[in-house]
Amino acid sequence: MTTDIWAWVLDTHRQLAEAGQSRLADAIYELPDHAKEGRNEQLDAVFPEALAASRALGLPWVEVYLRHWRMQNLLNKRQQGELALPEAVDLLEFAHREETAGCPQSVCVVQDFAICHARVDGPGYVPERLAVVGETLERIEPSRACFDCLSREYSDALTDDGRPADALAHLDTAAARMQQVGERVSLHFHHVRAATLHQLGRHEEVLALLDSAEQAERAKGHELDESDRVGGALLRARALASLGRPAEARALLPDRAEAERHADLRPGWTHTVELLVAAGAWENDAELGAVLAGWVGYLDGTGSHRPCVDLLLAAGRLALARGARTVALTLASTGERKLGQLRRTDGVAEEVAALRAAAEALPVPELPVPPGELTAHLAEAGGVPYETGADLLSVALDRYRGEQAGATGLTVQLAAVLGGLGHARAAADLLWKRLEEDRGSAELTDMLGAALIDAGDAEGIRRLADRLAATSPSDGHWIRARWAAAGGRWAEALEQCEAILALDQAVINTRRLAATAATELGDHVTAQRLYQEILEHALPAEGTPEELRHRTVQEPDLWRLITAATANRDWAVVRATGALLDIEFDEPEGPVDEEWQLVLVRATRANGTTADLPAVRTGPATARILPVLGDELTLNHGDVVVFAPALLVEPPAADAPEEERERWRPVFGVLTLLDPAGYTTHWVDGAWPGDEAWAALRDGLREEGYALWAFSGDNYSVTDPEDEDAMLPGIYAALGVPPTASAAEADALLERLTAGWSHPLAWFDLAKAAGADLARHVGVIERYDL
Repeated sequence: MTTDIWAWVLDTHRQLAEAGQSRLADAIYELPDHAKEGRNEQLDAVFPEALAASRALGLPWVEVYLRHWRMQNLLNKRQQGELALPEAVDLLEFAHREETAGCPQSVCVVQDFAICHARVDGPGYVPERLAVVGETLERIEPSRACFDCLSREYSDALTDDGRPADALAHLDTAAARMQQVGERVSLHFHHVRAATLHQLGRHEEVLALLDSAEQAERAKGHELDESDRVGGALLRARALASLGRPAEARALLPDRAEAERHADLRPGWTHTVELLVAAGAWENDAELGAVLAGWVGYLDGTGSHRPCVDLLLAAGRLALARGARTVALTLASTGERKLGQLRRTDGVAEEVAALRAAAEALPVPELPVPPGELTAHLAEAGGVPYETGADLLSVALDRYRGEQAGATGLTVQLAAVLGGLGHARAAADLLWKRLEEDRGSAELTDMLGAALIDAGDAEGIRRLADRLAATSPSDGHWIRARWAAAGGRWAEALEQCEAILALDQAVINTRRLAATAATELGDHVTAQRLYQEILEHALPAEGTPEELRHRTVQEPDLWRLITAATANRDWAVVRATGALLDIEFDEPEGPVDEEWQLVLVRATRANGTTADLPAVRTGPATARILPVLGDELTLNHGDVVVFAPALLVEPPAADAPEEERERWRPVFGVLTLLDPAGYTTHWVDGAWPGDEAWAALRDGLREEGYALWAFSGDNYSVTDPEDEDAMLPGIYAALGVPPTASAAEADALLERLTAGWSHPLAWFDLAKAAGADLARHVGVIERYDL
């Protein structure tokens, strides 16, 4: 068996496709791109099914491959550390069993193991990383693709050990060895070398290296993918900022939204922004502080302890520069807690201590009013900056000596401000401390539950729920239900809500969450029952005080009831509820099947990506699909779907250009298929016959109950068989065959409707299904180079 991983992938893909395992074959191609490009949702959609298939088919090599690429995504794009460690350890063991040791991807699992320990504490695990990677490098040839990857990992370990010069020397030696055996160095290798040059302060060389590396890639016909482009731009921006060229750096710096989507960009982005702030080219405001605090919290939650400390130190320096005393002290406290999770603290412990000292040295603000009056004062003043409010509230809480309720109010207010500034964990810690003093406060427990959910603190949720269960079982179930819903564990959320309803039939918000969970689970019968119960148990809209308005029927409750009833074909409830929303129907009874407007419905493909499909809205929560679709979607032309009522794309503003407002269509998310039309898709390819002939074909097919949908655009062309150097406009379209017609009938109809065309079309798969002569179609495919 070849040690060329990509040759093995190609061969395995072919074998799986030939064996009818097309979904697993596709996953083998798709998973690496999802992993490298940070398409996390698509990866999460594809991976479980692919892994299960590999195990069911007894393909341990494929399992190693799939799990490795998922680990690459978890460790790099999601920056997971201790959270991914059990899987990294288990995968390393699995990849070195007798049945998997020969798999070309097994070597790469060593890199996963090393990266995971680097996320936990890179400097702390330097000896282990160098040992395991070094041993593996010694036993593989430089011609192996994994030699490139593992050489980078070895270099990273040296850099984490404070030896960037040694890291650079190792990279140069590895590059020379690869080039000696005719292998090219990857662009990722050059990016690591650029980062190492940055550590050495050789920023001009960083720019030159990136230019030459990217030019070499393009010269070989390799277009840079999105992650390579963004990564290169970030490296350039950091180098330019370091060289004192802030305007150029800011122009190249990826948008913050990119760093929000891809956690691996955040360290470099933060470092660059810190340089830009120092140069006066970036505003160091509370919004920036909140973003960085949120990223610190994310790394804290994933167990990436060392990156978390590095990032909070940068956030702390920026907070000090803003004079944000409470924020800086909060970051110092987080740093002190994280030090206990590091193996090696030399240097970094001193930095955390310096942050604490500098934060304590910042001026303590004077209170404008006595501590007990501050909450009311801030509410009256309005517009007080969050960080200023945090400093004032911290002082007031420290000095308050009044009644317990006043201290609780200050604590809740400060926790809310800290949460708004991205410090959910600190807010929770503050609330826990106050709860020991005011154990019966419902306000504290409610706020604490929200803070724990925001912080992703599973242990804190368990602790709070257990505590509440002793005195208020419903509240214990409620916090568990909210936690489950936040994690998308809908069966658990529904179970907890049902436990509350068994104790208290009058609750409303519990029913709302339970109905949402039931909808997510596809249990529309339960969802409808719960929404109808909301109408029965809700308080009247008139006369209900503002603080109880959540217990009245809200408009979204009615729309969601319509959606659930539609999925259940309970048209009487749909019509009755529609009347409450002033919806007028064409008919007084029976199924709702009208023509309202053109909309887009968002459906999920088999690979986890989404598609916005044109459809005709046929009722309050239904739409009929217009295009003929391929097998990547479970929907097709004529299918009627139920959609969720919430708009996924907001309409243009009233002052937007008229063209934009006219082009806009409502976008709704598909919930379930209501009425399948039963169309089967076959593809038609060839030269464009002209507008008149195409319209005649489309109309002729429609008269017989077929559908035709063109997918090719103006740029699609085919070879002119009369002149191989010339091209003809082309057409690539999907033919929808109705369930009442056979493949043979569809083939005959197409032959009749296109007879006499100067450029015949090909529909090879349909002809094959019809048992027709394939020679004509093969001839068209060859002559027009389809």
